[in-house]
Amino acid sequence: MTNVPHVLVLGGTTEATALCRAMAEAGMSGEISFAGRVERPVRQPLPQRVGGFGGPEGLAEYVRQGEFTHLVDATHPFAAQMSRNAVEGALRAGVPMVALSRPEWQPQPGDYWIRVSDMAGAVDALAGPRRRVMLAVGRMHLAEFSVHPQHMYLLRLVDPPKGALPVPEAEVVVSRGPFTEAGDRALMQEHRIELVVSKNAGGSGARAKLDAARTLGLPVVMIDRPAMPERHELATVAEVLEWISGQAGASSARS
Repeated sequence: MTNVPHVLVLGGTTEATALCRAMAEAGMSGEISFAGRVERPVRQPLPQRVGGFGGPEGLAEYVRQGEFTHLVDATHPFAAQMSRNAVEGALRAGVPMVALSRPEWQPQPGDYWIRVSDMAGAVDALAGPRRRVMLAVGRMHLAEFSVHPQHMYLLRLVDPPKGALPVPEAEVVVSRGPFTEAGDRALMQEHRIELVVSKNAGGSGARAKLDAARTLGLPVVMIDRPAMPERHELATVAEVLEWISGQAGASSARS
């Protein structure tokens, strides 16, 4: 392994963007990869690619061909399959790998959370009479809630929906975060929201809806994170930069 870092970042989060910015400012070489679920990803200060790899072996081959020295998994906390592929792909390619994993949200005084273990649990939690629901789970999971057509769903999406939505009654807001507590409170009041459904994604960019729900006294169905493979995790961009530099230094010392 060369002692000059060349880093592949698996992105799709605000932390990934911050890491790429910090890498560029530090003069580090690298590339960021997006899954392609967002039509217009945020422009990055590093070269970027869009699309899948074809499983862990495809990722390993991309790492080999690109002569990457390090792999950073900065994907969404709910992108469990990609994270599993990252661990296995790094192992097959023989490169060190770390996950940039933001801490989970924790309930604060005044919160009313209904904890569920997965998306199916969130769907089950919506059984019952009609309510006005802010459904903040991403467009990939909307169809699962079609079994409860009695509700009005407020959907906030990064891209405009293509074709008919899987829920019969929905109000769509196309917007990209980060959001504010005041803005989300106004949004919930405008749409007369009675219940919020959210993944426990962590981070600051999407926390505003929880703060707004607390202020308005609204219950939140909170979906726990999926289990992740055993891996090395760091919580901040600074820690990841230090890890990259430390790995490169260790490689130089061995050579």
